[in-house]
Amino acid sequence: MVSIEIAGSSNNGRGIDVAIVGAGFAGMYMLYRARQLGLSARVFETGDGGGGTWYWNRYPGARCDVESMEYSYQFSEELQQEWNWSERYSPQPEILRYANHVADRFDLRSDIQFNARVEAATFDDAAGKWRIEIADGGTFKATYCVMATGCLSAANTPDIKGIDSFRGETYHTGRWPHEGVSFAGKRVSFIGTGSSAIQSVPYIAEEADRLYVFQRTANYSVPANNAPLDPAVRDGVKARYAALREEAKKRPSGILFPESADCALAVGPDERRRRFEQHWETAGLAFLSAFVDLIIDKSANDAAAEFIREKVAAIVKDPQTAAALSPDSVVGCKRLCADSGYFEVFNRPNVTLVDIRDSGIEEITPAGVVVKGKSFDLDMLVFATAFDAMTGALNRIRIAGVGGRLLRDKWRQGREPISVSRALDFPISSSSPDRAARQFWPT
Repeated sequence: MVSIEIAGSSNNGRGIDVAIVGAGFAGMYMLYRARQLGLSARVFETGDGGGGTWYWNRYPGARCDVESMEYSYQFSEELQQEWNWSERYSPQPEILRYANHVADRFDLRSDIQFNARVEAATFDDAAGKWRIEIADGGTFKATYCVMATGCLSAANTPDIKGIDSFRGETYHTGRWPHEGVSFAGKRVSFIGTGSSAIQSVPYIAEEADRLYVFQRTANYSVPANNAPLDPAVRDGVKARYAALREEAKKRPSGILFPESADCALAVGPDERRRRFEQHWETAGLAFLSAFVDLIIDKSANDAAAEFIREKVAAIVKDPQTAAALSPDSVVGCKRLCADSGYFEVFNRPNVTLVDIRDSGIEEITPAGVVVKGKSFDLDMLVFATAFDAMTGALNRIRIAGVGGRLLRDKWRQGREPISVSRALDFPISSSSPDRAARQFWPT
């Protein structure tokens, strides 16, 4: 993808109406909407291309776990009709192509400044304007400042003793090299077992000489059941897009999961098992829609949890490994994951699960990782240690409101369930990524 720079790194005091931080799906939509409202706008993006999540997260196996026909913009009927997704769940490269298609189709790049990391956003009380400061020294003034920085964009690296001493290669799934990574012949550690690990571990295992998966907390995962998208299904959705979008807005998740009126314990054990099996084989993340009460009734949830644990035990051949991979928590309280052969990978002779729930990682040495005094000699560390979620990206920018009051100071004692505008007593409107993104399908 070609990066486009806007000439000059400052507007030299000339104001714009809207400054937007981040060129992901929310930021691009905000730019489109600002133009529709007749406002001048500029987007500032740290990377050299747009796409947000799908620009940064390029690890092997990365894909969306919301079905493709729902994971898309809905502001343009022409866009909805012209774009054809290839799979039920779109892989990262295809979603990034879609983001670039949108940017090109609506000429968004002309108002996006790439390689422009925003360091500070300061409200000027006297002028009633925002002063936006870029890392290269450029400054801009704007009436409105919209933070479209994403709620899962500030990558977390754990504070482990000796982490900087490791002599081999080190990567984070949330900041994956665009040129790709070779695992051939390598001894690889994978630290973390959340969604990105569950997606990528099966791919890495196929190439690595040895793969050690360090797990603190076991996660529930169901089969994604991904497949090429049937053209008849795609065309059927397109024929009813408007009605389907409206129906989805009425659902708690914003996603058209199939609905059930039955309670899990109101049916017999055979019917309950049949329904779980059916959803395991077909539903992906809609597994939790097998019964209406799975996330509100503990006994119903326990039945679903036991079903998943039985599936793990049937898939993983080593009983000790299967037990370690089986969560003992509530299904759906922590994000449910969708996988393509994750549990099966632990049957491979080159893959070892290292359970660190009780001990953690003792230290990282120049040669590898130490757990309970045992050393694992490694060539590569891969961190899948998630993000400083929700507020992390905002706290990494110096955001100052009326009277120079800092957002990070306001939030230091805990986050209040109120808007950023109220928190800083802003006299003008501001927006969160969620609000900016409200018009595209929730993730």
